Amino acid sequence: MLSTRPSIRRPALPGGRPFRLLLASLAVSSCGDWLYNVALLAYVYERTHSGTWVALTTAARVAPIVLLGPFGGLAADRYDRRRLLIGSDLSRFALMIALSAVAAASLPVVLAPVLAAVTTVAAAVQPPSVAACTPRLVGDDELQRANALRAAIGQAAVVVGPALGALVLVVSSPSVAILLNGLTFLASAAAVAAIPRGPVFEPARAQDAPPSGALADIAAGARALRGAPVAVRLVAADVLCSGVYGILSVTLVLLSRRLGAGDSGYGLLLAAYGVGGVTGASLTGRIATPARWRKAMAAALVLVAATLIALGSLPSLVPALVAALLGGGGMVVGEVLSDTALPRLLGDDVLGRAYGLVLPVSLGGIVVGSLLAGPLVSLLGLEGAFTATGAIVFVTCAILVRRPLALAHAGPVEHAPPAV
Repeated sequence: MLSTRPSIRRPALPGGRPFRLLLASLAVSSCGDWLYNVALLAYVYERTHSGTWVALTTAARVAPIVLLGPFGGLAADRYDRRRLLIGSDLSRFALMIALSAVAAASLPVVLAPVLAAVTTVAAAVQPPSVAACTPRLVGDDELQRANALRAAIGQAAVVVGPALGALVLVVSSPSVAILLNGLTFLASAAAVAAIPRGPVFEPARAQDAPPSGALADIAAGARALRGAPVAVRLVAADVLCSGVYGILSVTLVLLSRRLGAGDSGYGLLLAAYGVGGVTGASLTGRIATPARWRKAMAAALVLVAATLIALGSLPSLVPALVAALLGGGGMVVGEVLSDTALPRLLGDDVLGRAYGLVLPVSLGGIVVGSLLAGPLVSLLGLEGAFTATGAIVFVTCAILVRRPLALAHAGPVEHAPPAV
């Protein structure tokens, strides 16, 4: 008998099998990274019982991408991106084996931040390579959905990865958790290796361009980015939200304690921001045309500002979680829109370098925000710090959306194979 139930049609992922494999690679390695972050910091604290050592280890993980991100973008514009992605994953797998051995054998603890820093150096080519490949693997009409999926994976990893890390540490040891992260890099490399070789991974080369040095090439990427003011405004919105996240990484600890929720409340608040980010990325991916970007960005930043101001005066954890969920939805919009605008506004031959410049600035926003949080709280109190941060977001929003976000396409992306 034939079923009379209506079939449920699920929306297809953008692109074809190659892009799905790239997303799988990104998902597994991103979750592994956050799992490993929990294990690494737990191991360092267990060995040293020092908050300073934990801070130094965190800095060792972040600083190399801030310093070397432009060179990662340069590599993505010069070399085959498939090879870069696979080489990055295999290098990080080997480094995780070494770091796991350090933890298992209780070798000098200084090796932990050193190996963490080298691992971040090996990762510097991955974000610009993925960003430069995405517009070639999907159609232009699917680019925003594709970038929304990438952003959603990043936000989901912030929630899932630490939870997995905590679970592994309950039943095992930091060395095992670090080893598991190494295996995620093997899986990531296998997913990329399953994508056929081809021109989709080859860097675009400007015709008749004379040979130039690394710094000159990076400067060319900066000039191209500066020549796209709409992209700069979208990137500024992303950096603003990164700064807000940095402030929240400190103030949410204090808020959770004020609400009587302790350390677990802090974890729940961060998770709520992550879940909100997944939702916000999904909704942003449904915005059909750039003509609606201005309203979307304005609404997102107003939501971020309003929830920040509310967090300072909420009386209990539950409404704070709701505010965090809503605020997280707004904070990811700038990232999705800027990632979509860059390939439409910049030439394909400079896209990797531009992204290699944008990413360190965005991460730098987190660092600056975290450094500003303490003085803000000392000067204004916790509620005042939330209110002042929300006011800054409101003012910046007014500046960024005062003019339309008109896009002029830089030209069609070449070499994109048919989706399979």
